[in-house]
Amino acid sequence: MNIQWYPGHMTKAKRAMKEDMKLIDLVIELVDARTPLGSRNPDIDELAGGKARMVLLNKSDLADEKANEEWVRYFTDQGCHVVKVNCKTGNGLKQISPTVQEACREKIERDRRRGILNRPVRAMVVGIPNVGKSTFINAFAGRACAKTGNRPGVTKGNQWIRLNKTLELLDTPGILWPKFEDQKAGLNLAFIGSINDEILDKEELALELIRFLRGRYPGVIEKRYPGTETGEDSPFQILEQIAQARSCLLKGGASDSAKAASILLDDFRSGRLGRITLELPPAAAG
Repeated sequence: MNIQWYPGHMTKAKRAMKEDMKLIDLVIELVDARTPLGSRNPDIDELAGGKARMVLLNKSDLADEKANEEWVRYFTDQGCHVVKVNCKTGNGLKQISPTVQEACREKIERDRRRGILNRPVRAMVVGIPNVGKSTFINAFAGRACAKTGNRPGVTKGNQWIRLNKTLELLDTPGILWPKFEDQKAGLNLAFIGSINDEILDKEELALELIRFLRGRYPGVIEKRYPGTETGEDSPFQILEQIAQARSCLLKGGASDSAKAASILLDDFRSGRLGRITLELPPAAAG
């Protein structure tokens, strides 16, 4: 399954980010805890060179807790400050302010020595589409100051938001990169909803998800859809069983596999299948 999605506004957004980086003290990068490397734009490392870094493992309650801890260690070893959060529920957000102060401690001390007092930390919030940047900003600010949506590409331009006397945030549009070198990364992004569903074959995507679940999380499908038996059946046969279990039927009683595919993907994205991590850190995966 070959996946590419790079709307024109992303090129413009990347240029704007590069220009604004001169004003920034800290880069706060949101990643999806279910696929932390897959949901990182490799261009960010180049754009943010030399800046203090923070990684927020968003939707961490949808991912394996054991895997979350492995990812915290991985990013910490990369020199990043890491916080596990769920921007929708607010879990973990109280840890962010002290972590920002810790990440920018050298900058704050340097300002103090120069006699510059109370200049707020300027942080750029970055991440791929639909990873939860605007939801994070609104939850952290305690007010609606950034547009949100459950589809990628809602934020179109950069927006400064003054949270308090100590912190200003720059919201940026979600940007992908022009070509996925690893199609597994593109597949994982499609699973979590960071690629526009309208350009995807959702049935084919659901079949790929079934293959993954059967290998990494045996029993999850049977538990969620009583009556299914994955056994030696093909992914398509399993999808048909899910259709039968959820009464997704066409005229004449045939299975509506397209509707079943949407149900399976929605159940995964919402966490109804359980806490599932799509990838482990390189060392752990090996």
